[in-house]
Amino acid sequence: MHTKPLFVRAELDKEAAVWVAISEEVPGLATEGKTLEGLIEKLKVMIPELFDANGAVGMEHEVPFEILTRRFEIAQSTEGPRHR
Repeated sequence: MHTKPLFVRAELDKEAAVWVAISEEVPGLATEGKTLEGLIEKLKVMIPELFDANGAVGMEHEVPFEILTRRFEIAQSTEGPRHR
């Protein structure tokens, strides 16, 4: 098993209503899923397949990865603007 987890970044695309994942450590990885959980399940299959397709030497079938998620929101006060 590969011991160092690979880094994957996932970001919510609000317009498309999907989570998008990319990674500089996984050649060719760019995918999306309707839910974060669905995206993670997809990544579990895709990451080893991409390494196999790219002829990665020394990569085994089980590849640990770390996923960093990012989602932007806006917080609004229920009160009007405050004056200082």
